[in-house]
Amino acid sequence: MPESRSPAARLAEAVGLARAIDLAVVHGEVVRLARPQPSTLLGSGAVETFKGLIAAEEITLVVVDWALTPVQQRNLERAWNCKVIDRTGLILEIFGARARTAEGKLQVELAALSYQRSRLVRSWTHLERQRGGFGFLGGPGESQLEIDRRLIGQRIAKLKEELEDVKRTRGLHRKSRKRVPLPVVALVGYTNAGKSTLFNALTRSAVVAKDLLFATLDPTIREMKLPSGRKIALSDTVGFISELPTDLVAAFRATLEEVVEADLVLHVRDAAHPDSAAQAADVAAVLADLDIEVEAEHGVIEVLNKIDLLPLEERAKLRVQSRNGGARNGDLPNGGGGRLPVSAVTGEGLDDLLAEVDRRLGTARDLARYRLSLAEGGAIAWLYSHGTVIERRDDDEFAYLTVSLAPEERARFERRQQRPPA
Repeated sequence: MPESRSPAARLAEAVGLARAIDLAVVHGEVVRLARPQPSTLLGSGAVETFKGLIAAEEITLVVVDWALTPVQQRNLERAWNCKVIDRTGLILEIFGARARTAEGKLQVELAALSYQRSRLVRSWTHLERQRGGFGFLGGPGESQLEIDRRLIGQRIAKLKEELEDVKRTRGLHRKSRKRVPLPVVALVGYTNAGKSTLFNALTRSAVVAKDLLFATLDPTIREMKLPSGRKIALSDTVGFISELPTDLVAAFRATLEEVVEADLVLHVRDAAHPDSAAQAADVAAVLADLDIEVEAEHGVIEVLNKIDLLPLEERAKLRVQSRNGGARNGDLPNGGGGRLPVSAVTGEGLDDLLAEVDRRLGTARDLARYRLSLAEGGAIAWLYSHGTVIERRDDDEFAYLTVSLAPEERARFERRQQRPPA
């Protein structure tokens, strides 16, 4: 386990994951391991202790916040006479139950099949399936038991082909947005950092936002206006988590490409969480895998969310730091760069955040107003294809346009039209 997190914090997160799939948690405990046992992970004494507890409480499912080997999982199930799943299985089960779009379902199925391929032999076939997801929680008429490795391999190959089609489609959508052009701003962050609440506050949308791990799984994009009047596309993405299954990261590559292609990334942090720094490091590590460097001055804005949950003196300190250029207090490995304190719930700091987004995206962009005859369709079309039309008003003869343009494009248009802006 990562040393940056306390055992109590890891336990709290594991309990949160279990509750995210509507499990009733009757007991949670940190077990210290001197040396993981190849056969059962835990020592024989701990296995026996938990066996008594499980029988006394009539527990039917145990979640081990660890990456169990198939042998360890099978041996613990036999010893405890109940279903056992590990951290990876639980996360995949959550994703399987929550994914809504066709793309999300494809991605999760691919990750689940890769995980299941090494776990075809199961001992709990008599349990009935009672919820969505992939059946790691107890038993479906678990169809993977009747599927051999060859069929799973064929299905994985098929899913990869379908996801490549999705990837190409998303690429076409990005190209069409760039032709507009519409800058893309992506929200990223640890799960439950408040990304969807912030997304709703900025776009006045109604995306699902709950105090729940992985409340958002499928990416959502909305158009919105910045204070300058220019339009952007804001993208809400799935939350990250420590030790996210490798197969799941790979399966979500197509979705995460929205982040790769973004003009600006907002890294949303839960400022009130005791492990905020460790969570930020986990997000930075995943972004680094996508070749996005958190310390990039113009590419990433760090947003400290949930400041309404902080004591007043800490909120004041963060505001002072932000005004002084966002000096850090040593909690992240990336140094440099500014941080903006906000509360998506109360709205505090959102104006400053939008102004900073405007400033970052507005680099080398001019706002110009033109009055063009409605007969000048070619000139009007040129402005739409080379700039962002912020506002347009027509009368019987003229079109009045407010356009955001790169300086060179503005100069080119005005030379071409041989006129200054209106």
